[in-house]
Amino acid sequence: MFAPLLRISLTVFALYGFFGSSNAFSADNAIKAPEFRLEGQNKQIDLKNYRGKIVYLDFWASWCQPCRKSFGWMNKMQKAYGEEGFSVIAINLDESRDQANKFLKQVPANFDVAFDPKGNTAESYQVKAMPSSYIIDKKGNLIYANKGFRANDEEKLEAKIRNIVRQSTVASR
Repeated sequence: MFAPLLRISLTVFALYGFFGSSNAFSADNAIKAPEFRLEGQNKQIDLKNYRGKIVYLDFWASWCQPCRKSFGWMNKMQKAYGEEGFSVIAINLDESRDQANKFLKQVPANFDVAFDPKGNTAESYQVKAMPSSYIIDKKGNLIYANKGFRANDEEKLEAKIRNIVRQSTVASR
């Protein structure tokens, strides 16, 4: 079993307010996204370098079947909204980099991929399911979280992303 994920799932979800009863975060009670700096597939990935962008942060593992489905969708989102200040970062939680690389050969990523074999970043985000994703606004605040990835999530998540990108575009005019 994937040890960091097991460790995370056994921890008490101390910050229940992190999600509250819904997946949305309140602008009035903004929660800063935990910072991270990880080795990436092509470069080092530091969340601070994405400030000023809307980030879709996804935690995944090679053994996760829903993760395979989410990659095609994330490629589509990166292509559709990348020029509008949107970036996908996918953080792999496999203990073995070889397993992650094998997955990425089968399911290519057209977005930034980082590696967290010890699961420290997943722990700081209190990941409870695979995959888990978070939307982070341009100021570095968590604004939405999604556990798992089901077919009906695609439309809901894209609507969230589209609205955030539009709001951001209007606000910057």
